[in-house]
Amino acid sequence: MEKLERTIAEPIGEVDLRRPKMELSKIGGKIQTGLETFFIKKGYLFLIIGFLLGRALILSQLTPFTLPFFAAMYLVRKDKAPLALIGLIGGASTLSFTHGVTTFLTSFFFLFVFRISKKWVTNELKVMPIYVAVTLLISSIIQSYIITGHVAMYDFMMAGVEASLGFILCLIFLQSLPLLFFNRRRQSLKTEEIVCLIIMLASVMTGTIGWTVYDLSVEHVMSRYLVLVFSFVAGATVGSTVGVVTGLIFSLANISSFFHMSLLAFSGLLGGLLKEGKKIGVAFGLLIATLLMGMYGDNQSNLLIGLYETGVAIFLFLLTPQSFTSKLAKHIPGTAEYAAEQQQYMRKMRDVTAHRVSQFSNVFQALSQSFAMQHQAPVVENDETDRELDYFLSNVTEKTCQTCFKKDHCWARNFDTTYDYMKNIMHDLDEKDGQISSRLEREWEKHCTRSKKTTEVIQQELTFYKANQRLKKQVQESRKLVADQLLGVSAVMGDFAKEIQRERENHHKQEELILEAIQEFGVEVEQVEIYSLEQGDVDIEMTIPYCNGHGECEKLIAPMLSDILGETILVKSEECASYANDYCHVTFRSAKAYVIDTAVAHAAKDGGLISGDSYSTIELGSGKYAIAISDGMGNGERAHIESKETLELLQKILQSGIEEQVAIKSVNSVLSLRTTDEIFSTLDLAMIDLQNADAKFLKIGSTPSFIKRGSQVMKVQASNLPIGMIEEFDVDVVSKQLKAEDLLIMMSDGVFEGPKHVENFDLWMKRKITELKTNDPQEVADLIMEEVIRSRAGRIDDDMTVMVAKVKHNIPKWSSIPFHKQAN
Repeated sequence: MEKLERTIAEPIGEVDLRRPKMELSKIGGKIQTGLETFFIKKGYLFLIIGFLLGRALILSQLTPFTLPFFAAMYLVRKDKAPLALIGLIGGASTLSFTHGVTTFLTSFFFLFVFRISKKWVTNELKVMPIYVAVTLLISSIIQSYIITGHVAMYDFMMAGVEASLGFILCLIFLQSLPLLFFNRRRQSLKTEEIVCLIIMLASVMTGTIGWTVYDLSVEHVMSRYLVLVFSFVAGATVGSTVGVVTGLIFSLANISSFFHMSLLAFSGLLGGLLKEGKKIGVAFGLLIATLLMGMYGDNQSNLLIGLYETGVAIFLFLLTPQSFTSKLAKHIPGTAEYAAEQQQYMRKMRDVTAHRVSQFSNVFQALSQSFAMQHQAPVVENDETDRELDYFLSNVTEKTCQTCFKKDHCWARNFDTTYDYMKNIMHDLDEKDGQISSRLEREWEKHCTRSKKTTEVIQQELTFYKANQRLKKQVQESRKLVADQLLGVSAVMGDFAKEIQRERENHHKQEELILEAIQEFGVEVEQVEIYSLEQGDVDIEMTIPYCNGHGECEKLIAPMLSDILGETILVKSEECASYANDYCHVTFRSAKAYVIDTAVAHAAKDGGLISGDSYSTIELGSGKYAIAISDGMGNGERAHIESKETLELLQKILQSGIEEQVAIKSVNSVLSLRTTDEIFSTLDLAMIDLQNADAKFLKIGSTPSFIKRGSQVMKVQASNLPIGMIEEFDVDVVSKQLKAEDLLIMMSDGVFEGPKHVENFDLWMKRKITELKTNDPQEVADLIMEEVIRSRAGRIDDDMTVMVAKVKHNIPKWSSIPFHKQAN
C-alpha cells in the first residue's frame, strides 16, 4: 500500500510536449517547401495544367485553351513555356493524334510570327491577345481546308468563334497566371482577378471531363470541391459566383452539364450563408443543395451517384489544411482574414513610423545635449579664459618686449610680477574707460622702461580682445538657442510618436449602449464608432441616414450623448448626405468648460493708419487659448513690422506644440540675432486653459494687465526686458486662476502710460476699471481707450491697444436629454 501511494505521489519527470509539435511543424514546413519547389519553381504544375487544358473542348470540337495558355506562359514565365507546351501537346494527343499535331504547329506558327514582328512591338502585353486571335483564325481555316478540301461558311464562323474565345482566354490567363505565385504576393485580389482565376480553374477542370473513378465523375467532384473552398473562404457572394462560372464553363464543354450549373450555384449560395458553422456548415449546405436539386431528376441512381460525389468532395474539403484556406482568404477583400491582414499591415506601418519619429526625437535630444554641454563645464570655461588672456599678453609682448634690453630681467627673473602688472593694466583700461589708477601707473613706470608704449599697445589689443569676446558670447548664446529649440522639437516629436502608437480602444459595450439608447429614442443610427472616452477628450463618429437638414445631430444626438457620458458633447464636424438615400457622417467631441469672448480697441499715433502695436488671438489644439499684444519700438511702419513678425513667429512656434517659455526664448533669440539695429519689441502673452480657466501670463517688457472680478481689480505684472534687447534671459511666468465672468484687460504702454498729469498709473487704471458699469468686452475696451484719450485733451501721442477677454462657462445651445434605460 505504501509503495502504491509513493508511486502515485511521486511526480514523474518533466515531459516536453512542445518538442513533438515543433518537429511536426518542421516536417510540415519541409513538405510544403518541397512541393512548392517541385510544382512552382521547377514548373511541373504548368505541365499538369497544360495537359488538362490540352484536353479541354468547347462545343465538343473547339480547343481554344491551348494557344492562349502557351502565349500567356511565354510572356509571363518564358523559362517554363516549354514544359507548358509539352503538357498541351500531350493533353491534345489524348483526344486524337490530329489535335496533338495541330497544337504543335499552331504554337510553332505563333512563335514564328511573334518573333518576326517583335521588333515593331512596343507593348507585348497589349498585342499578345491580338496575335493569339489572328493565329487561331488562320490555323482553323487552314485546318478545315486541309481536312475537307474546301472552306464553308460554317468553318469561317467556327474559326471566328474560336479566335474570339482565344482572344478572351488570353486576357484571362494573363491576369490569372501570376496569381499562382500568391505566396509572394502581398496585395489583395481584385474582383476581376478573382473571376479570372475561377475561369482558369474551371477551364483546367474541363480537361477532366470523361474521367470517372468507380462511376464517380472527377469533374463533378473537383467542381464541388472548388465551390466548397471559395464558399468557406469568401462567403455566399463569391461562392455562388464560382458555382455559376464553373457550371457555365462545363455546360459549354458538355451540354449535359447544364443542370450541374444550377447545383453548383445553389450549393455556393447555401455554403456561403452557412460559413459561420465552419467547414461542417459549408459542407451541410452542399449536401442540402445536392438533395434538393437531385429530387427534380427522374432517375434515383443519379441522385445516389450525386450524393457519393458530394461526399467525396466534402471529404477532400475536410482534409484541406486550415493554413491553405487562411492564406487564400488573406487575399480576398471582405473576409475577416483580409481585414486582420490589413490591420496588421497598418499596425506595422504605424509602429515603423512611430519608431522612426522616436529615433528622430532621440537625435534632436542628443544634438540638444551636445550643444548644451558647452554651458555645463565651468572648469573648462575658466581654462579657456586663462588661455585667451595668455594669448592677449603674448600679442602685447611681441610688439613691445621682444626688442627691449630688459626682456630677460622682466620675463625670466620677474615673470609673475610683470604678468600681474599687465593683467591689472588691462582690467583698469577695460573697467575705467581707458584710464588706469595713478598708483598702478607709477608702479608700472618704475618696473617698465617702455611703460607708455606698452600701455598704448594694451589699449589697442584690448579693442580686438573685447570684440572677440562679444563674438564668442554670441556664438555661445546661439548654441544655447539651438539647444533649447532642438530640445523643444525633440519633445514635440516624442509626443507625436506616442500619439501614433495609441491604438483605438475596444468600446463595443459602450457602442451598443449608445446605439440602443438613440434608437429607443426614435432616431435611426446606422453605425457608432468610439475612438476615445477619456474625460474632456471624447471622440465619437456616427453614420446616420439623411435627415433632410433637420439638425438631429445637434438637437437630439449630442444632448443624449451629453447625458450618457456625463459631460457636454458637441458636433465637431458634419458631412451631410448629398441625396435622400445616402448617409451623413458626424464627429462628436467634448466641449470645453469655458469659452473666451475677446474685444479690441486700438488707435495709431496722431490718428495715423499704421500702428506699431499688433495683437492676436490664437486657439491652440491642446485646449488652450492665447491672447497676445506686441508693441514695436517707436511708431510707424518699422515698429508695425517688428511687432507683427514677433506675433507671427510666436504663433507658428506655439501651434507646433513647443512650450510657451521655449517659444518666447526662441522668438527673442531669433529677433536679437537677426539684426544689429536696436529694434526691440514688447510681448504681453496670456495662455488660458479652456478646461479649468487656469491662466499663465508671460510679460516681456510689457505693461501690467488687470483682472476684474466683480468690484475687485487685480494687477498682473512681471519684470522682463523687451524682446531682442539681450540674447539670453529667463522668462518669468505668472499664474492666475480665472473664474467665470472675469474680465482680463491687457494693454500697450500707450494706454497704460497715456493719462496726462497722473503720477501713479496703477491706481488711476484700477480706479477707472472699478468705475466701469458694464461687463461687455467691447464696451470696456472702448471706454478705457476713450478715458485715456480724453485725459490728453483728445491727442494720441503714442500707439494705443486695449484687449479685453471675458471668461464664460460654455453653455451648450441645447440642454442634455435624460436617458433612462427601460427595464426588461
